[in-house]
Amino acid sequence: MLNILKKRLALSNKGVKDFLKGTLFTTLLNIALMLPAVFVFLFLDDYLRPVINPMETPAKGIWYYIALGILFMLITWLIAVFQYRSTFTTIYEESANRRISLAEKLRKLPLSFFGEKNLSDLTATIMADNTELEHTFSHAVPQLFASVISIILIAVGMFFYNWQLSLALFWVVPVSASIILLSKKWQQNNNKIIYNKKRTVSEQIQQGLENIQEIKAYNNEDKYLDELNEKLDDYEKYLTQGELITGVLVNSAQSILKLGLASVIIVGANLLATGNVDLFTYLIFLVIGSRIYEPVNEVFNNLAALFYLDIRINRMNEMKALPIQKGKTEFTPKNYDIVFDHVSFSYETGKQVMQDVSFTARQGEITALVGPSGGGKSTATKLAARFWDVDSGKILLGDQDISKIEPETLLKNYSVVFQDVLLFNTSIMENIRIGKHNASDEEVLRAAKLAQCDEFVQKMPDGYHTIIGENGDTLSGGERQRISIARALLKDAPIILLDEATASLDVENETKVQVGISELIKNKTVLIIAHRMRTVANADKIVVLDNGRVAESGKPYELKTKKGLFAKMVERQMGIMN
Repeated sequence: MLNILKKRLALSNKGVKDFLKGTLFTTLLNIALMLPAVFVFLFLDDYLRPVINPMETPAKGIWYYIALGILFMLITWLIAVFQYRSTFTTIYEESANRRISLAEKLRKLPLSFFGEKNLSDLTATIMADNTELEHTFSHAVPQLFASVISIILIAVGMFFYNWQLSLALFWVVPVSASIILLSKKWQQNNNKIIYNKKRTVSEQIQQGLENIQEIKAYNNEDKYLDELNEKLDDYEKYLTQGELITGVLVNSAQSILKLGLASVIIVGANLLATGNVDLFTYLIFLVIGSRIYEPVNEVFNNLAALFYLDIRINRMNEMKALPIQKGKTEFTPKNYDIVFDHVSFSYETGKQVMQDVSFTARQGEITALVGPSGGGKSTATKLAARFWDVDSGKILLGDQDISKIEPETLLKNYSVVFQDVLLFNTSIMENIRIGKHNASDEEVLRAAKLAQCDEFVQKMPDGYHTIIGENGDTLSGGERQRISIARALLKDAPIILLDEATASLDVENETKVQVGISELIKNKTVLIIAHRMRTVANADKIVVLDNGRVAESGKPYELKTKKGLFAKMVERQMGIMN
C-alpha cells in the first residue's frame, strides 16, 4: 500500500507515512468537530426529558456540563494541533525535500535533456508545480480521504441509532458527489488544456526576456506583444471556462447538500407526528445536520485543485523516471589520453551529428579540431567530457570507458572554456573562484592576472569585488571570456577543453590571453576548437571534422602539403586577411 501511494501521489517514503498520519488526524478532527453535537445530545437528554416527563429529574448538575464542555474543547484543540503538524508542517517539509530531490535529479541528467526542454518548462516544474502540490496536499488531499472516512463512520453510527432520519440526512452526499465525479473526465481534459496554455504563455514571456535585444533591434515589439496577447487571451478563455463550469458544479453539489437538512426537517416532522420518533431524537438530528456537511463542503471547495493534481503528479513521476548518468566514483587513469573509438552520435533520432569518428588526443599535446561550421567540433568536446553519451562506439580516457565513470567524478579532471560563457550575479572574484571553491584570494588573483583580467578589473569601482550583474551583463564579450579562462587556470585540471576560447577577443588581447593559455596547457591533454588558423598554428595535431566525419588528420605542416580541406581553409583565411 505504501508503494502504491508513493507512486500515485509522487511522495517520498517519509512523505507517504506523514500523509497517512495527516489523514488519520484529519479524520479524528472531523469526528471531534461533532463533539458539540454530542454535548448538546447529552445536555438535552438530561435536561429536556424532565420537561417532557415531569417525573424525571436531571441526573447531572450544571458544573458537570461546564467541565464536559471544557474537556471537549481541550480534546478538539489537541487533535487540531496534531492535525496541523501532520498536514501543513510535514507537507511543507515534503515539498522542500521534493524540490531538493528534483534539483539533484537535474544535476545527474545528461545535457541532452536540457536541450529538449526550455527554461520556463523546467522552472514551472520545480517551482509552480511544487507549489500547487504543496497547497493541494496541505489543504485538500488529506481532507478528502479524512472526509470520506469520517462521513462513513458517523453515518454507520447514526444508521444504528435511527435509519429513517439517517437516510434523510445522508442521501444527498452520494448524489452531490456523483455530480462532481461524472464531470471528472471533462474537467481533467480541460485542465490539461489550461496547463499547456499556461506553459505556452510562460514560454512566450521567457522568449521575450531572453531575446529582448533582438526584438528591439528589428522593431518587432508590436509583433511580439500581439503574439503574447493572443496567447494570453486564449489561456484566459479556457481558464474562465474551466472556472465557470467548476463553480457551477461545486455550487450545485453544495446546494444539493443543503437539501439534506431540509429532508431531516420534513421526514423528522412526519415521524414525530406519527409517534415513530421522539422530540429529543428529532432535535439531535437537526443539530447534527447543521455540522455534518462541513468536511464535504471543504473537499468540494478544493475540487479544482484535486482534479488538477494528476497532471502535476504525472510531471513529477516523469521527472523521477528519467534515466540518469551513472558510473563508478573511483577513477585513477593510467594517463590522460582521450581516444574516440568509432564514435557516432545524434541529438535527435535520424539526425546524425557524428559518424564513425576516431582520433586520439594525447597527454602533453595540443589537438586542434577544425572544419566548417556544423561539422561536429563542439559536439566532440562535449562528448569528451560526457555531457552527452554516445550512440555507438567508445570514448576512452586513460584506457577507461568514460561512460562507466560517474560524470561529476569524471569532470574533476577537466577544465572547460566554451564560447558561450555563463557568469553569475556576484563579484568577479567569486565568479573566478567557481573554478576552485576553496581557492585563496591570492590564487584567484594569480589566475586572473594570467588571463589578462587585471586590465579591465582595475577600472571598476570595487575592483575584483564588483558585482557584474546577471550573466555578466555589465561586461563585454571579451571580458566575460577572460573570466572564463581565469576559472580554467584556477582549476588547473589535467585535461583542457577550449571551444573558441579567444573568439571574442581582438588580436591584441588574444595575444595577451595566449600567454595565460600557454601556462594553462603545459603537460596536459588539450582539445581546442578554433576558426582562426593562427590559433591552431602551434598545435601538435589537427583533426578536420566535416559533416560529422574525420576528413583528415595529422600535423599542421603535413596537412598543408596534402592540399586537402585544411589547406583550403588556411588559404581562404590568408586571402581574406590580405
